[in-house]
Amino acid sequence: MTLTASLTHTAAVARLGHALSDPTRAAILLALREQPAYPSDLAEGLGVSRQLLSNHLACLRGCGLVESIQDGRRSRYQLADRHLSPALDELVRVTLLVEPDCCDGDGCTC
Repeated sequence: MTLTASLTHTAAVARLGHALSDPTRAAILLALREQPAYPSDLAEGLGVSRQLLSNHLACLRGCGLVESIQDGRRSRYQLADRHLSPALDELVRVTLLVEPDCCDGDGCTC
């Protein structure tokens, strides 16, 4: 692997890490792996304000992980690439395999 490719890969992983570093952004990504959703529905389902959700969606758009699709006067959000859903599933699976007690339901212990 060339140094340029290595730097590109490093940047991509760092961008994903930044997106996943916030529990709300991680929850948004996990919700969108199931199906596209409107911001109001995501905010209600996650128990956050619409403004907070909007800020997190802007971050996720900036990271290239979600995209906004116009649906009449509303915008619906979905994962930006079909590969993200299985990748998120695999990240959850690997995390729980490596550290089964990491998340006990009351919050992470790591």
